[in-house]
Amino acid sequence: MNATSQSSTSGDGRDPLNASFSTSYAGVLAFIAVAAEGSFARAGDRLGIGRSAVSRSVQKLESQLGVRLFLRTTRTTSLTSEGELFLEGCRPGVDSILQALDEMRELREGPPKGHLRISATYGFGRRVIAPLLAAFRAEYPGVSLELLLDEQAPDLAADRIDIAFRDGLLEDSQVIAKQLVPMQLLVCASPGYAQAHGLPATVEELAQHACIGRRLPGGRLQGWDFRVDGLDIHPQPAAALVFNDADLALQAVVDGQGIAQLPSYQVREALRAGMVVTCLDRYAPHDRGHYLCYLSRRQLPKRIRAFIDFSTQRVRALDLDVISHWEAHQLATTQDAHAEPAWA
Repeated sequence: MNATSQSSTSGDGRDPLNASFSTSYAGVLAFIAVAAEGSFARAGDRLGIGRSAVSRSVQKLESQLGVRLFLRTTRTTSLTSEGELFLEGCRPGVDSILQALDEMRELREGPPKGHLRISATYGFGRRVIAPLLAAFRAEYPGVSLELLLDEQAPDLAADRIDIAFRDGLLEDSQVIAKQLVPMQLLVCASPGYAQAHGLPATVEELAQHACIGRRLPGGRLQGWDFRVDGLDIHPQPAAALVFNDADLALQAVVDGQGIAQLPSYQVREALRAGMVVTCLDRYAPHDRGHYLCYLSRRQLPKRIRAFIDFSTQRVRALDLDVISHWEAHQLATTQDAHAEPAWA
């Protein structure tokens, strides 16, 4: 036997690398169980082994790591600061294992089930996604849903988000972004404002109007987006009013306090009810989209696939193409006004 073989095998014939991995693996499982249960005894019950076996595994792990993971008293068991750090490091691996187990279970079992975490911006989440949840639950009662609204783009992996709805693409190569519908931005005002002050015919004329701005989560004002002569421009009109909530901006428009640029899904009901009118439609950018995003996986869990298919079909059926709808309505109205009477 050469020196390499001798150094890789212990005196009793065992491979120390394998022995170390076995000890670490058992210790990590015991550690996670104790951290979750807050008790060595309950951890033993969960793992189907005795309390003393759990304690030995954790002690071996602590010896390997050279740190103390738990503070033990006769009444309580709590993580040390090193234990909390180690648990946080273990969590992605644990989540991956649990996900793999769920996926394998779903391959052989029945309808979709489990928990689904969904992220969306406030406006799109409230007006488009939230109304879909009851119908989805009625069709898939085995799936529980959690809708989290946030203007900040989430880290799908770190935040454990299954599906995110975002305006524009997420800059992450691990994320699959599927466009649901085009994103239309409408410059709108109330009929009362239009009658009193008129409406801008060009982007430059916005400077003559009371504009309503929106403050983004990072603190900066959101620019307005237009496409003029084939070029994208992003002016920042002086704002008479500023909100960090799009619904408040829409309400200010309805109240006749000024002009705002808002997404079509937000203003479509007010537009069709005659509470607002639009202008500068010809300069609306046409390369934006509302995207459904999820992490790239070879085998998506059934619950995620079900919600992707369900929400895609329902959102595309909402007719969010407001500008085309409105222009068609205006054209039809004009044609009807100039049509000859049937008796002529």
